[in-house]
Amino acid sequence: MGRTLVSITQQLAQAEERLGRYRRALARADQKIFDDLFALARRRLAAASMAADPLPMQIILLGMLIGTASAVAGLAARVDALEHDRNFPPRLDP
Repeated sequence: MGRTLVSITQQLAQAEERLGRYRRALARADQKIFDDLFALARRRLAAASMAADPLPMQIILLGMLIGTASAVAGLAARVDALEHDRNFPPRLDP
């Protein structure tokens, strides 16, 4: 019989459990951010399952990073739209 692999869903739950004491040591506001980051990773589990990475924490962190970058891009687009509507001069940064 072949080797049974732990699913990425189980690995994410295990990582969150291993970091439980760290989470509890954080300030309440930071605990919410911690939870939000894991929620971002959970939303990308289908893609993470395709990675077959031997270090699942890298894929979990990548999911968090992609979710955060997506949120930042959405906010930047909203700021650009507001600035355009109010005739702000264009920003110099790229």
